Amino acid sequence: MSTQAFHVIIIGSGISGLCLAQQLKQAGVSVAVYERDLSRTSRLQGYRIHIDPHGSRALYESLPPRLYEIFLATSGKSGQGLGFLSEQLQELLFISVSEAGVTPDPVDSHKSVSRFTLRQVLLTGLEDVVHFDKPFMRYQETPDGKITVFFEDGTSAICDVLVGADGSNSRIRKQFLPHAERIDTHYRAIQGKTILTDEIMRILPSSLFRGPASIIAPKGYSLFVAVQQFQHKPGDIEEIGAAIKLHPDLLLSDTADFVGWGFVARQEKYPLKENMEAMDGTALKQVVLGMINDWHPHLQKLIREADPSTIIFTPIYTSLPVEHWRTGRITLIGDAIHSMTPARGIGANIALRDASLLGRKLVAASRGEIALVQGIHDYEAEMLKYGFAAVLSSKKALEQGAALEKPFNLAIAKTAFKLLNAVPPLKQRVFRGFGTN
Repeated sequence: MSTQAFHVIIIGSGISGLCLAQQLKQAGVSVAVYERDLSRTSRLQGYRIHIDPHGSRALYESLPPRLYEIFLATSGKSGQGLGFLSEQLQELLFISVSEAGVTPDPVDSHKSVSRFTLRQVLLTGLEDVVHFDKPFMRYQETPDGKITVFFEDGTSAICDVLVGADGSNSRIRKQFLPHAERIDTHYRAIQGKTILTDEIMRILPSSLFRGPASIIAPKGYSLFVAVQQFQHKPGDIEEIGAAIKLHPDLLLSDTADFVGWGFVARQEKYPLKENMEAMDGTALKQVVLGMINDWHPHLQKLIREADPSTIIFTPIYTSLPVEHWRTGRITLIGDAIHSMTPARGIGANIALRDASLLGRKLVAASRGEIALVQGIHDYEAEMLKYGFAAVLSSKKALEQGAALEKPFNLAIAKTAFKLLNAVPPLKQRVFRGFGTN
C-alpha cells in the first residue's frame, strides 16, 4: 500500500486526547485538537493520578523523549505498594509492588502525578495543534467521506477521522452511539486535598508514605488516602516551567506536597441526599466530618485541615458495555466510551492505553501498512475488550463496599486481610499481578 494522507480531529484536550495528538504529531500525521476550555490554564484544580505500567508505557511511546523526561521529573515519589487500613488506622494489609510481581523497569512501573501538571506537559509542543474556546456542537458526514465538525461559535472544520476524547458526557458519543448508556451507581464521592504540613506528616501512619491506602469502615463507608510528595530539587520548577512554557508560579501552586483523599458512600447514607452538587467546599467538609465522627482523630484532622477550595462532590456513574458498531471514520477513546468508577484508580490508564493503541493504528495507516478503516476497526475491537473489562472490574470493586455494611461481613474481611498480611507467600499468590491490568 502507498502512504495515506489524512487529517484527524480530536475533540477534547484531556490527557488521552493530548497523548494521541502527541503521537500523531511526532509521526507527521495531520492533527488538530478542539477544546471547550478558554485556555490551557482555565482549570487549575486537579488531583493525584496514579499512572500504572500501561499508562506509563503509553506516555513513553507517545511523547518525545524530552517531554517524557519532564513527565518523570514532575512525578511524585514512587509508591512502594497499596495498603488497607481500618477507620481506627489499624493496618490490615499492605501489598508491595514486589509481592505483586511488578517490574522495577523505569518505564513499566507505577508513578504518581498531578493531573494539572501532566496536562501541561502533554500540551507542550502542541501550540499549533490545540484550539481553545471551541465547544463541539455536532458533526456531519458528507458523501465524499469527509466529516464536518461544527462548533458553538458558528465555525466548522473538516477532517477524515474524528476522535471523541470529550469525556464521560461526550457529545460525540451521544450523536454517534445514542444507545451507549451511563448509569448511576448510587454512590457519591467527596474529594479534597490537604497540604502536607509537618503536623499532618506526624499524625499519618508510616505506611501511607510507602503507598496509598483504602480505609474500610463500618456502614459501607470508605476513604482513599494518597500522599503526594514531589521530588523537585532547587531550580527544578523554573527549569520545568521554561521547558513547558508555563509560568513557574502556576507550577508552584500545584506542586506543594499534599494528601489527596476521597470519601465514598452510598447515596442514601448521606444526611443530605439532594442539592449536594450546589454545596461549597466548607459545607462538604462538614458533611464528611459528621459521617466519620467516630473514626480515628487523626483522620478527622486530615479532613478538617483540607483546603475548602479543593473539595468537590461527585456522583459516581459507570458506562454499560456496548457491542462493536460498524466501523467508520469516527471513533471514541477514554471516558467518552468506557467511563468507569474511581474504585480501582485505572480510568486514566485505560484512556492512555486507548490513545497509544489508536495512535499506532493511525500511524500505520498513514504509512500505508494498513487500510485506515481497518486500523480503526482493529483498535475498537481490542479496546472494547479491555476497556469494558476494566469498567466491570471497577464497578465490582465499588460494590464490594456494600457487602461490608453488615458488621459480620466487615469483621470477616478485616480478619482475612490480617491473615494475608501475616502470611507473605499466600499474599504473593493472591495478589500476583495486582495493579497491572
